[in-house]
Amino acid sequence: MTLALAGLATTLALMLGAWLISLATRNVGIVDIFWGLAIAGAGVTWAVLAPGDGPRGTLVATLAVIWALRLGGHILWRGWGRPEDRRYREIRARNEPGFTLKSVYLVFGLQAVLAWLVAFPLLGTATSTAPLGLLDYAGLALWAVGFLFEAVADAQLAAFQRRDDAARGVMSTGLWRYSRHPNYFGEFVLWWGVWLMAAGGGAWWTFFGPAMLTFFLLKVSGVALTEKDIAGRRPEYQAYIRRTSAFFPAPPRRA
Repeated sequence: MTLALAGLATTLALMLGAWLISLATRNVGIVDIFWGLAIAGAGVTWAVLAPGDGPRGTLVATLAVIWALRLGGHILWRGWGRPEDRRYREIRARNEPGFTLKSVYLVFGLQAVLAWLVAFPLLGTATSTAPLGLLDYAGLALWAVGFLFEAVADAQLAAFQRRDDAARGVMSTGLWRYSRHPNYFGEFVLWWGVWLMAAGGGAWWTFFGPAMLTFFLLKVSGVALTEKDIAGRRPEYQAYIRRTSAFFPAPPRRA
């Protein structure tokens, strides 16, 4: 329990730093950059403090850092010089006056706790002393596939958003031809790969971390939130929905 709480202290400290940055920038969207860093930070804390001396903890903590740096760097580059994301503008509007203080728990504190829970497979790998086995290699392969899927999807979308017609158009080529949210699918695959490595060390019970992440990707902050009003802003999106799988990649359906 002490070790687990050390991870929570790490995510809370990182999100507190993010909140302080948001005060200077008046942009709570900074929390998206710190989301991955908080998860990886908990993993590094556990890898350093855990009594286990097996290779699994160091390997998985390294993978988490690689993932977090790529994701955080992408979000930072994508949002540089832009106003606060409309999702957070809506949250701000609903919670004024006093949103500056309310955001400590409504945005940053909540994300710190969620990041801590999602990171629990990293705790399972850090405390394991078992040698690497088939589940670990299968999990590593899944992680690599998910990481590549997410990175390629983000790069394709970033290239599309530089086009003049991006504000009203629909990204429907590359990986986006087969899934409306290939970046979220990549994240899903990646974290179930991490769980397989945790299960390889005996920490099968940490399945709730990727399960919770999957629920949020599908029903809360991922697919559901992204598509809540996108059809009104992009007229072609309804046709895109009819022919394209929402999450799991599949051949396009005929109109």
